[in-house]
Parts: sequence; structure tokens; C-alpha cells
Amino acid sequence: MVEFDLTDEQRLLQKTAHEFAEREMRPVALEYDKKGTVPWDVIKKAHALGLDTAFIPEAYGGGGIDSALTHVVVNEELNWGCAGMATGLIGAGLAYLPIIHMGTEDQKKRFLTRFTGKEARLGALCLTEPDAGSDVANISTTAKKDGEEWVLNGVKRFITNGGIADIHVVFATLDKSRAHFGIRAFVVEHGTPGLKAGKVEDKMGVRASHTAEVILDDCRIPEDNLLGSDEGTAFYGAMKTLESSRPLVASGAIGIARAAYEYALDYSRKRKAFGTPIAKKQAIAFMLADMKTKIEAARLLTWRAAWMLDQGMPMNKEASIAKLFAADMAMDVTTDAVQILGGAGYMKDEPVEKWMRDAKIFQIWEGTSQIQRLVISREEIGEL
Repeated sequence: MVEFDLTDEQRLLQKTAHEFAEREMRPVALEYDKKGTVPWDVIKKAHALGLDTAFIPEAYGGGGIDSALTHVVVNEELNWGCAGMATGLIGAGLAYLPIIHMGTEDQKKRFLTRFTGKEARLGALCLTEPDAGSDVANISTTAKKDGEEWVLNGVKRFITNGGIADIHVVFATLDKSRAHFGIRAFVVEHGTPGLKAGKVEDKMGVRASHTAEVILDDCRIPEDNLLGSDEGTAFYGAMKTLESSRPLVASGAIGIARAAYEYALDYSRKRKAFGTPIAKKQAIAFMLADMKTKIEAARLLTWRAAWMLDQGMPMNKEASIAKLFAADMAMDVTTDAVQILGGAGYMKDEPVEKWMRDAKIFQIWEGTSQIQRLVISREEIGEL
């Protein structure tokens, strides 16, 4: 049965993440949004607290927390602080998940300990391509064996931390005609010849994160940088990473929505029209009630999916339901927050404008809202 009360450890981590977000992220969020640069100072402070490595196993220097529910609780707070900054930290997590799922003991020691050392390091999950996003089985990046090396060629697009990450986990095909059976995952370390940073994207939102093309041009890596050797392992590893990350992404959307709701609520209590606070106007009060209801519903769906993951239960459909509802909810709530502030909400110096821009990406990454509907409908309808 789902337990709706957090443990003492979860509450402590929630409090730590919230205080960090309030102290270190909120004060500089608009500044980094305008600059569109990575806040290394904030990332280093997060690393010092272990917020970026809390979910790496203790054996490799991490915090050893293996609860998906704890992860979503922490992630909501970080996104409440700044979604762009949280994205850079999450990007590292998405890179180490395939290593945890598919890596050998030696690979885990080699690569995971890179994240848990004294220096803050970022990771990048390289899956999306110009012609293949959610369709993982159709990726075109190739991997060819040459002696004791693998040679990678291709272009990855819209990669969080792409080109600046210490470790890139790259998905490539050995034989495109074999679809998902031909997919493999490789670890490519920063500085490897043939690994190049391409176009850096100028994004609408989450601008405090780095998003870029990753170009693999006859990129040679040792044969033991291959993650998993069985046919289909990498494809299912990618699916497992996406499945387990969907509650995480949903929690990020909740964090943004909560930030926008709290700001709009506070504004509506102070802003007067026709002699009374606008919060007393039924039109505004009902908007706030709907916003709060959607946030709470999204959190319950997300916690359910995370809890199921912790129990080892199948949760592909539930993860998609949570991600779909939370992403659409965040877009609705942030848009309503702008509306409540009126003209002020449309201005760049108000955070609700940023939150509205940030929210949009949650309907796109880690599987678009349309892909989530496809997953849900297929599981509900079944084979006819």
C-alpha cells in the first residue's frame, strides 16, 4: 500500500534541498536565465552537499539512496528553485543511470567514481538525434568494431551538458536493419579524439542549463567502454532509464508549478482592485483553487509511479500518466500565474514569465506528451 507520509530521512533531504534552492538558486535564477550560461558556482555548492551524487550507490562514493520516491521529492524542491540549474544536475543523473543499470563492476568503479570525487562533474545522456527522438530504435549513430576499439560516428542533438560533460553515455547502432536488437550503449570520456561539441542551443526556457549537439567523428573508444553485451540490453537499458526518469521529470514540472502558484497566491493577496485584494474576487479565487488541485493531483500520480518503481512493480503506464499530467499541469498553472499577475506577469523582471517558459520543455523532453498518450493508450487498449 502506498505510504503517504515521508520518512524522517526523506523529510531531511527535502528540507536540505529546499533550503539550498532558496539560498543558492532562487537569488540568481533570473540572472543565469538572462545570461543563458551554466551556474558552475551553484553546481559546485550542490556537489559539496552531495545533492548531485546522493543517488549513486555508496560503494562508488555516492549517498547510497536508491529510492525513486526520495529522488522525486528532492527534485521537486530543486526545480522550485530553478529548473535550468536542476536540469544540469539531473543530466548527470541520466548519464549515470545506464551505467548503474548495465555496467560491469569494473565499469561502475571506473565511471561512477568520476562523479563522486572532490570536483563537481557533469554527465550527458546522448540519445536524441536530428531524425530520432522518442523513436530510440531508429537512431543512426553507428558503432563499428576495429580491433580492440569501437569507432563511433554520428550526431546527437539537444543533449543536456553535451560537450561539457565529463562522461557522455552514447547510444549507437551496430546494425540499423536489426532495429532495437542492434542498439548498444558506450561511455565516451571528455577529451576523447573525435568527440566534438556542436551547436550550442539558445533555448526558450531552462536557460541555466547547457544544451548542445554532440558530434562523433571517427571517435575511438576502448572496447571495454561498451555497456552491456547482450542483444537488446542497451535498448532496454535506454527504456529503463526513460521509464525511471519520467517520475523524476514529472516532479520537476510540479516544482515549477508550485513556485508559480505560491507566487501568484501571494501576489493576489497583496494586489488590490476596486478596493479589495484580487484573491477575494471569485474569478481569481477559483483559478487559484484549480491550480492547487492540479498540483496536488500531479504529485500523487508522481509519488505513485515512484513508489511502484521502488517496489519493483511494472509502472510504465503509471510513469507515463504522471509525466503527461504533470507536464500539462505545469504549463496550465504557470500560464494562469502570468494571467493573475496581468501585465506585470508578462514582464521579464517577474519570475512567472520565466516559469512559464521553463514549463514548456516538460511537455517535450523524456518523451513528448503525445508519446505518453501513445504509451498509455497502447497499454489500455492492448492487442486487438
